[in-house]
Amino acid sequence: MRTPPAELAEDDWRPAAQRHRTRVAAWTEPHLSRRSRGERHPVEDFLWEYYSYSPAALRTWHPGWGVVLTGDVAGFAGVRGFVVDGDRARVDPSLPGRRAGQLRWIRDLLAATESRPARLGCFGLHEWAMVYRSGPGQLRHAQVPLRLGPAGTDAVVESHRIACTHYDAYRFFTPDAAPLNTRRPTLEARVANEQPGCLHAQMDVYKWAHKLAPFAPAELVADCFALAREIRVLDMRASPYDLTGWGYSPVAIETASGKAEYIDAQRAFGERASALRQRLIEVCDAVTG
Repeated sequence: MRTPPAELAEDDWRPAAQRHRTRVAAWTEPHLSRRSRGERHPVEDFLWEYYSYSPAALRTWHPGWGVVLTGDVAGFAGVRGFVVDGDRARVDPSLPGRRAGQLRWIRDLLAATESRPARLGCFGLHEWAMVYRSGPGQLRHAQVPLRLGPAGTDAVVESHRIACTHYDAYRFFTPDAAPLNTRRPTLEARVANEQPGCLHAQMDVYKWAHKLAPFAPAELVADCFALAREIRVLDMRASPYDLTGWGYSPVAIETASGKAEYIDAQRAFGERASALRQRLIEVCDAVTG
């Protein structure tokens, strides 16, 4: 038997919505300001372009599945997936049926990822493989210099074992780098390949959180964004790019100390991603159970 939805009065949900908007503004407003000036940012832009969840969507507060909002709820008529009936608003009860396939697939992926041991020690070489033997004008971040130069970057790739398990990273390898990878990740085999030590799988908790909206509450989506943002900083600090001009010191993964720093951060992020992954699995179970 399904648990009856909880009710949240306006005196409670309005302050929660304001706290959420204030929190998210610290991320959205700098991005929107840069965008209005036509400025690119090699670290921050990724979160908005790759994940394709708009600032307006991230800013929108919603309580998640199993909650009925009461009071002046007219504004929720514009929230995707919500239904408003007089002074009550909630996630459309018919929505789980329409999104059943997506819910099952996301839960399967999250659970499969959680079930595996973390593979550490990839050292973020996916970013290096994306620029390996690149020609003029082919760099993904053309405005950012390579820390070791083209030849030095290629030498790092050639002197390491590349073992990327993440499809959305592997698909951006250069043609010369792709055959060097010990695996051949595909979109179809994603559930079989994802593992919790991968930085991109850790960042992707944000992808699955926003795809689970409005079932996942806005605060959970924001928690996942916050983690992805921190991980993206490490991802780029450990990359071949020289980001000192943007205020980021390098994690020199070509050195023993850099490798140790990377693994320590990778492990810590993995623990935080695991906790968020579990919360997303609980959302899926609450919606489908």
